Amino acid sequence: MTKLPTGIQTFSKIREDNYAYVDKTRDIYNLINNGTYYFLSRPRRFGKSLLIDTISELFKGSKEYFKGLFIYDKWDWSIKYPVIKINFAAGTVRTPETLNSKINFILEDNCKRLGINYNKNIDLYHLIQSAHEKYGQKVVVLVDEYDKPIIDAIKNKVVAAENREILGDFYSAIKASDEYVKFTMLTGVSKFSKVNLFSNLNNLTDITMNKTYGTITGYTQNDLETTFSKHLECANIKKVKRWYNGYNYFSEPIYNPFDILQFIFNDFIFKNYWWETGNPTFLIETLKKSNFYIPDIDRLIVKEETLNAFDVDKIDFIALLWQTGYLTFEKMEQFDSGIEYTMKIPNLEVKNSLNYLFLTYLTSGDTSLPNGSEVSKILKEENIESLIINLKSLFSAIPYNNYVNNEIANYEGYYSSVIYTFLSSLGYFTVAEDVTNRGRIDLTLKTRSAIFIFEFKVDSKEEAIKQIKERKYYEKYQVENKNIYIIGINFDSESKNILEYKWEKI
Repeated sequence: MTKLPTGIQTFSKIREDNYAYVDKTRDIYNLINNGTYYFLSRPRRFGKSLLIDTISELFKGSKEYFKGLFIYDKWDWSIKYPVIKINFAAGTVRTPETLNSKINFILEDNCKRLGINYNKNIDLYHLIQSAHEKYGQKVVVLVDEYDKPIIDAIKNKVVAAENREILGDFYSAIKASDEYVKFTMLTGVSKFSKVNLFSNLNNLTDITMNKTYGTITGYTQNDLETTFSKHLECANIKKVKRWYNGYNYFSEPIYNPFDILQFIFNDFIFKNYWWETGNPTFLIETLKKSNFYIPDIDRLIVKEETLNAFDVDKIDFIALLWQTGYLTFEKMEQFDSGIEYTMKIPNLEVKNSLNYLFLTYLTSGDTSLPNGSEVSKILKEENIESLIINLKSLFSAIPYNNYVNNEIANYEGYYSSVIYTFLSSLGYFTVAEDVTNRGRIDLTLKTRSAIFIFEFKVDSKEEAIKQIKERKYYEKYQVENKNIYIIGINFDSESKNILEYKWEKI
């Protein structure tokens, strides 16, 4: 059995030491044969660094590492190209001075590796030119984590903008060196505005949403059933798919490699492996400024302009969710007015974690939440009275200052948002603003045996359950042959809790 390449981003090490490798050289071969300048955005831990290193070894002519791979008998191994590798992954860059120092180090390191005399006045343009002259071949320029110096400083708009300008000037040398360049690829997490960052490098072909290269990183279902078949032979593949599959770039759904490798290494324990490696603080800070209604995340339809609205001084919350891997595509539709994308949360890992994050934000993070396993047992037993007791307990535990200091707590949807994120964070199938032919259900919750239909009202004399009955929201689900419960909850904005409730079994 091959070894697991957990945390390994070096192609030569994987091939030399018999680690499992998913062959991406068909995509690489197509890239090289169809263009010169490329840009790819993918979430963290998605295999970007390994992709860049694989391309590097290919152009350097490391034939021995490619034996048995798609590209082996299709590449001219007699030609070796000088490769310039630029990687901003190491360390943190939070000031322009640190960034300039980092760039100088990168230039010096490439000079040493390529045998080119280094001096403090050398820039990327002259490095490319010198490499071409020394080796008599066009130069390959590969950039990994191109955006990290901006992301590192993103909370400080002034510094982030300065770092963006420095990087813009730095990368502009690639276009200026066109006559010397064989191939260029930039990868990163974020897709910053081309107008600001890439105005001087406007010849990049963006393959982020190109279905031809939708699986150029990540693992497909077939990869799990072939490359990792022996590793996963004792795993519940259906559950693995539900937990970790679902990222979609208009090809077939893919897994984040980090999740799969950690899942195998940890003896098939289902955990939020990828989520735990991130820092979602900035996500919440952006949410606070966005007036985003959290349950809307179930049914997002956005235009292309929204997804491209990401820059230092303009960060759209939905664009941030997508670029950081918390949202993915469900489908794309072309209209005369432009392209629209239907978005979704990719899988159970992200859904559970994201909703728990939202819940801690809505409740200020100090709340003693009801026990998840207890609530799961209550829902399994279809015990509505106990469910209401737990929901009352949830709202009672929210500190009063949360309503004072948290702007989102002032709108009517706050109460439904808390319940939605709480139940969703437990892994249940939940639909907010569930559409029927007679209107919208505030919240629908499904379990294996039952369907719970909720209607919420705040400071209203009308019983919430009345609307469910009058509009017969439950008819939508009667074909599923499950127990159906309709639950009307009236909230009181003064006490910040459930004032009254009624429920019936249909």
